[in-house]
Amino acid sequence: MKKLALGKRFILAAAFLSFALSVYLWFSGQREEGLFVGIWVPSILSFGCLLFASGGAQR
Repeated sequence: MKKLALGKRFILAAAFLSFALSVYLWFSGQREEGLFVGIWVPSILSFGCLLFASGGAQR
Protein backbone atom coordinates (compact mmCIF):
# COMPACT_ATOMS: atom_id res chain seq x y z
CA MET A 1 0.00 0.00 0.00
CA LYS A 2 2.88 2.35 0.70
CA LYS A 3 4.27 1.93 -2.82
CA LEU A 4 0.91 2.89 -4.30
CA ALA A 5 0.70 6.06 -2.21
CA LEU A 6 4.31 6.91 -3.03
CA GLY A 7 3.64 6.46 -6.73
CA LYS A 8 0.61 8.73 -6.61
CA ARG A 9 2.60 11.38 -4.77
CA PHE A 10 5.35 11.13 -7.36
CA ILE A 11 2.87 11.67 -10.22
CA LEU A 12 1.31 14.66 -8.45
CA ALA A 13 4.72 16.14 -7.65
CA ALA A 14 5.81 15.78 -11.28
CA ALA A 15 2.63 17.49 -12.47
CA PHE A 16 3.04 20.30 -9.95
CA LEU A 17 6.68 20.85 -10.89
CA SER A 18 5.72 20.96 -14.54
CA PHE A 19 3.04 23.53 -13.76
CA ALA A 20 5.44 25.64 -11.69
CA LEU A 21 8.08 25.52 -14.44
CA SER A 22 5.45 26.50 -16.98
CA VAL A 23 4.38 29.53 -14.95
CA TYR A 24 8.01 30.54 -14.41
CA LEU A 25 8.78 30.33 -18.12
CA TRP A 26 5.62 32.25 -19.04
CA PHE A 27 6.35 35.16 -16.71
CA SER A 28 10.06 35.25 -17.54
CA GLY A 29 9.21 36.08 -21.14
CA GLN A 30 9.61 32.62 -22.67
CA ARG A 31 5.95 32.20 -23.52
CA GLU A 32 6.24 29.49 -26.16
CA GLU A 33 8.37 27.35 -23.89
CA GLY A 34 5.91 27.95 -21.05
CA LEU A 35 3.02 26.76 -23.18
CA PHE A 36 4.98 23.69 -24.26
CA VAL A 37 5.82 22.73 -20.68
CA GLY A 38 2.25 23.50 -19.60
CA ILE A 39 1.00 20.81 -21.97
CA TRP A 40 2.94 18.27 -19.91
CA VAL A 41 0.65 18.66 -16.88
CA PRO A 42 -2.44 16.89 -18.28
CA SER A 43 -0.18 14.34 -19.97
CA ILE A 44 1.50 13.44 -16.68
CA LEU A 45 -1.84 13.23 -14.87
CA SER A 46 -3.35 11.12 -17.66
CA PHE A 47 -0.40 8.75 -17.49
CA GLY A 48 -0.88 8.45 -13.74
CA CYS A 49 -4.57 7.67 -14.15
CA LEU A 50 -3.78 5.06 -16.78
CA LEU A 51 -1.06 3.52 -14.66
CA PHE A 52 -3.10 3.26 -11.48
CA ALA A 53 -6.38 2.30 -13.13
CA SER A 54 -4.79 -0.66 -14.91
CA GLY A 55 -3.23 -1.96 -11.72
CA GLY A 56 0.29 -1.67 -13.14
CA ALA A 57 1.64 -0.11 -9.97
CA GLN A 58 0.40 -2.95 -7.76
CA ARG A 59 2.87 -5.50 -9.06
